[in-house]
Amino acid sequence: MKALEEYVRSIPDFPEKGIIFRDVTSVLQDADGLQLAINTMQEKVSDLDYDVVAGPESRGFIFGTPIAYNNHKPFVLIRKKGKLPCETVEKSYDLEYGQATIEMHKDSIKPGQKVLIVDDLIATGGTTEAMIKLIESLGGVVVGVVVLIELAGLKGLEAAITYSGK
Repeated sequence: MKALEEYVRSIPDFPEKGIIFRDVTSVLQDADGLQLAINTMQEKVSDLDYDVVAGPESRGFIFGTPIAYNNHKPFVLIRKKGKLPCETVEKSYDLEYGQATIEMHKDSIKPGQKVLIVDDLIATGGTTEAMIKLIESLGGVVVGVVVLIELAGLKGLEAAITYSGK
């Protein structure tokens, strides 16, 4: 079986010139790649005590939901602004190439719940930091972050974890 990195393809100049996009659709389109991705991420958090899995759209949904399902945990959606139908909390943050705002339902995390964040990729850590802040604003405690890919040199996971005081 191939190494996980071999399933991910790099697309230059997407979504704009100078950005190298790490495309995980190539992981999803290969049965061995998908199974390896889910199993690897799940193994990384197997000793972690958590109540809820949370993930951002869209690829956090793809990787987080099977982990939640396999461990009989609920899955909480973190979406782009304006996509959730009930009362929400929101957080704006900077991206490598712009700004974004994410939201969660106000009732999706209960005070004291231990939350695992699952996503496909971390670059500078801005999205992850925003997710941590949203979860904490609802009284949740982020106990772990697992991603399929961390972009080398940007230290995004380190930045997000440093923010959270972990």
